[in-house]
Amino acid sequence: MGSTHLKAIATLPQAELTAVMDLDEARLAGDLSGIQGNIGGPGVKLDFSGVARYRSYEEALRHPALEAVDICLPTHLHAPVALAALGAGKHVLTEKPMALTGEACDAMIAAARRQGRLLMVAQVLRFIPSYQGLAELVKTGRLGAVRSAFFRRRCAAPTWGPWEFDAAQSGGGVFDLLIHDVDMCLHLFGTPQEVCALGYEDLRGGIDSMVAHLHYPDLGPVTITGGWHHIGEYPFSMEYTVVADGGTVEYSSAGRSPRFYRADGQCEPLAEPEVDWYRAEIEYFLECCGAGRPPVFCPPEESARAVKLTLLLLESRKRKGEKIPCNL
Repeated sequence: MGSTHLKAIATLPQAELTAVMDLDEARLAGDLSGIQGNIGGPGVKLDFSGVARYRSYEEALRHPALEAVDICLPTHLHAPVALAALGAGKHVLTEKPMALTGEACDAMIAAARRQGRLLMVAQVLRFIPSYQGLAELVKTGRLGAVRSAFFRRRCAAPTWGPWEFDAAQSGGGVFDLLIHDVDMCLHLFGTPQEVCALGYEDLRGGIDSMVAHLHYPDLGPVTITGGWHHIGEYPFSMEYTVVADGGTVEYSSAGRSPRFYRADGQCEPLAEPEVDWYRAEIEYFLECCGAGRPPVFCPPEESARAVKLTLLLLESRKRKGEKIPCNL
């Protein structure tokens, strides 16, 4: 994600890359060619000759020209680095998941308020046109009462580093991956009344899967499913199907563009403009920093609830599908 964010930052005239921090000497020299994520394209080689380069975040935060920090580190480092950056008076954008615990998320929010700095989590689905079209239909009421909603996200287990296979550092595959869809459900429908989940976890074996049900008293069943499907060539995909009184909305990254199949029998394609999702989220973050306004489109309070809700789902999976109230 660091490579993906750097490529996006380079296209933003209002952003000046002042410093980079990494422990890997090749990456610190600008060689990101060996990096490959689920989305965002291959790694690149960048010119860091005019950029300050650091091997510790503590040292980087002392850079006098630094105004904002973009954290693309393993999940267990999100909270401590964000807290240090906020304490140093910097605005903070951090990759998802926000942190590993609800308490850490709350501490980050409290620090941002205390320091008067802006904190945002890079919940990129909110900036993807295929999901924005769905959100518009739901939030404007045009879709009508939702009778069922289904979200799926799956991929091969990543090989970015051994930390991914250590739940104490990554939270596990389901936590790292499905937090996108949990956040989207919170964005669309709010906090559920209770949740339950079943699945299987073998991180070292490359399997971490879940079928989760979110219960809303005024909606039909909401399901989130997916996870890691072994190490290897299994392709990444994400999709949704939402059935409502006004019709059905469906999308799949595996070849089905977003469409609204209206109740009157007509099919209405949803707008899907060519947008760099990561550029859009970083640009929004910078606009909020410049204007001194909170990121109301992607508030950290909702990102914190996504972490807390995903942890409840994992707890339910551990308890073999026990229903758990959502007192977030």
